[in-house]
Amino acid sequence: MLRRLFAGGAGTLVAALMCGGAFAQDTVKVGLILPMTGPFASTGRQIEAAAKLYMAQHGAMAGGKKIELIVKDDTGVADVTKRLAQELVVNDKVAFLAGFGLTPTALATAPIATEAKVPMIVMAAGTSIITERSPFIVRTSFTLPQNTLPVAEWAAKNGLKKVVTLVTDFGPGLDAEKTFTEVFTKAGGSIPEKLRVPLRNPDFAPFLQRAADAKPDALFVFVPSGAGSAVMKQFAERGLNKAGIKLIGPGDVTDDDILNDMGDVALGTITSMHYSAAHKSAENQAFVAAFGKANNGMRPNFMAVGGWDGMHLVYQALAKTGGKTDGEALVGAMKGMKWVSPRGPISIDPETRDIIQNVYMRKVERVDGQLYNVEFATFEAVKDPGKTKK
Repeated sequence: MLRRLFAGGAGTLVAALMCGGAFAQDTVKVGLILPMTGPFASTGRQIEAAAKLYMAQHGAMAGGKKIELIVKDDTGVADVTKRLAQELVVNDKVAFLAGFGLTPTALATAPIATEAKVPMIVMAAGTSIITERSPFIVRTSFTLPQNTLPVAEWAAKNGLKKVVTLVTDFGPGLDAEKTFTEVFTKAGGSIPEKLRVPLRNPDFAPFLQRAADAKPDALFVFVPSGAGSAVMKQFAERGLNKAGIKLIGPGDVTDDDILNDMGDVALGTITSMHYSAAHKSAENQAFVAAFGKANNGMRPNFMAVGGWDGMHLVYQALAKTGGKTDGEALVGAMKGMKWVSPRGPISIDPETRDIIQNVYMRKVERVDGQLYNVEFATFEAVKDPGKTKK
């Protein structure tokens, strides 16, 4: 049935939705597709917790409609994501698709959002091109070029001359590698090795050994959320820290969700990122406290704020449309929206539908017996540099 509906084109799908009364319901359904199990489960756990916390604090009504959250586990596999998105649109008649823990899952869903004219809120995936794949995609997470630019500039200005890059071999990693390489080499730095590790079941040890053999000043690392512990452990086992090699990168590698478990080897790691649980603001202090209370002391990470702000976008868009769930009207309501998040001031770029936000330079330090990414500099209102010239 699903295949026939989608194979029949937009007209068939829209007719199916109309017959089901998708536009005349008092309940607005949000389909949240996340990796709740498998190697990227921490991403799903964080986003789901933040979305539910937002609803608990703001009530289950927006624009005069009741909000219903439907959570689906795609295990981080794109084919599963696509099937779940089709089911959510056709069977559950969701007004929003949201989540998307990895770039391949977001890209697999983009055609469905376009055909069904359903807003698709990317709360996690960070490859630059994602919003270009559908006019119905809006992002509340980040892009890797956006988060990499500051640490590349910092490296060039702080005495690093020779850096090896090590990235996960898929869209975000390639974005991070490209941005760092362009900025760092333009400033006079050299990159003797560009190392890429597989997304699934990576073994970092041989790549770290190659990095050590190159004797760089620093190792630039991008790995997806949750994979930083393995990198940090093997970084120490291979003796890179004792050899005086610094570890730098976008902040995924020192993810707040797992940072405390890394131990002293993480101390001094320099990263740039749009969020830290240690961010000093009243909004963030309240968010961290409420998140921990609702989730057995769990510390929110950058995925959590993507989920929190994604739900804010849902609520505010419905408020603007008076509860109407026409997809084009909802996306139009989201464009240019501004608010203060736990991460700081953010907005949705009306041209690209990507997030504009502060990016912070951070250093891992011990605070009250725990490890935190402590911010020491701010790059304000950073756009995705991959789109600034378009």
